Amino acid sequence: MTDAAIATETRDLFSKFDPLINEREALLATGVRDPYAIVMDQVLSPTRAIIKGRETILLGTYNYMGMTFDPDVVEAGKRALDEFGAGTTGSRVLNGTYQGHKEVEDALKEFYGTSGAMVFSTGYQANLGIISTLAGKGDYVVLDADSHASIYDGCAMGNAEIVRFRHNSVEDLDKRLGRLPADALKLVVLEGVYSMLGDVAPLPEMVAAIRKHSNCMILCDEAHGMGFFGPNGRGAYEEQGVEGEIDFVVGTFSKSVGTVGGFCVSNHPKFEILRLVCRPYVFTASLPPSVVATAATSIRKLMHAGEKRAHLWKNSQRLHKGLTDLGFKLGSATPQSAIIAVILTDQMQAVAMWQTLLELGLYVNMARPPATPAGTFLLRCSLCAEHSDEQVEQIIAMFETAGKATGAIN
Repeated sequence: MTDAAIATETRDLFSKFDPLINEREALLATGVRDPYAIVMDQVLSPTRAIIKGRETILLGTYNYMGMTFDPDVVEAGKRALDEFGAGTTGSRVLNGTYQGHKEVEDALKEFYGTSGAMVFSTGYQANLGIISTLAGKGDYVVLDADSHASIYDGCAMGNAEIVRFRHNSVEDLDKRLGRLPADALKLVVLEGVYSMLGDVAPLPEMVAAIRKHSNCMILCDEAHGMGFFGPNGRGAYEEQGVEGEIDFVVGTFSKSVGTVGGFCVSNHPKFEILRLVCRPYVFTASLPPSVVATAATSIRKLMHAGEKRAHLWKNSQRLHKGLTDLGFKLGSATPQSAIIAVILTDQMQAVAMWQTLLELGLYVNMARPPATPAGTFLLRCSLCAEHSDEQVEQIIAMFETAGKATGAIN
């Protein structure tokens, strides 16, 4: 047997990835750039960066409120770095709670009007920790089929039974809950805004369906709603008037807040005990002082960001109309959030559109299965409150050029 044949037959723990490796190599062999290996050589502002020596408009960063370069936010981080050093080198339950960690939790409680707040090192860890800790053996987690990976992973880490309902289907949610034992404890996990298509959950109808059943608590993930939904920017659940019905709100600092970290807020009287029993909180290092300082400053400024929210909605409406008028298929018939998904026919067209846009000076996210629902290939546009009217018009013109060049539009 030849060495090549032996190598072909040799299996190890990486063998299960061979189909994906082959698919990626075939794609790169066509001459396209790797969509998942982009390097930001220099970031100039919330909406501009240098990529491969070219100034590029950023339309795929989740920097919804443009807080990453806010002077007060940056100064708070610099000051904390000087006063408290680069890191904590400890978990929150040991030496990892500094004054800044309490400050950002106080800011969250003020922002959300809740009695309790816990900060995690990432938004992913927040879902991982809260879901796996709350729902245990003999309990049920009921979730939307299109839920974020962090929600699914939180379910996998715990021992609860998992029940999925059809995306945004109130009827299916009601039916699934009705099949569960009435005396069983249930955690229903919803998302205010879904990250791939940018669509919004019908929360009042869902809450009404859930409250028909006994022993249910509700967790709402507002990662993509915080900052610009609702009078106070709390999220879709505030916008839709169900604040009093949601038991736990999970979110992240890596979107509208403009830094990194995750959190959960709640009014439950026993909420604080989670600090001692939530493994992703107990057994990981706490956020660096500079990060929590930037987060606290940003959150307090977002309480008074009405003008930014209005401009972001204006941007969303203009881009949605512009792309619709050009003939693109979008993820929603109306602009529902700061996320606008452009649906393409297949991977090759999606990659071609993505690369053409990048060459024109526009960065967007390309998304494909399994991240996307139902085998969809799309370009995900994430608008920012700092995008100017002129930039939005430039973006529309770039999509027109790229769409015609790749056959995505006529």
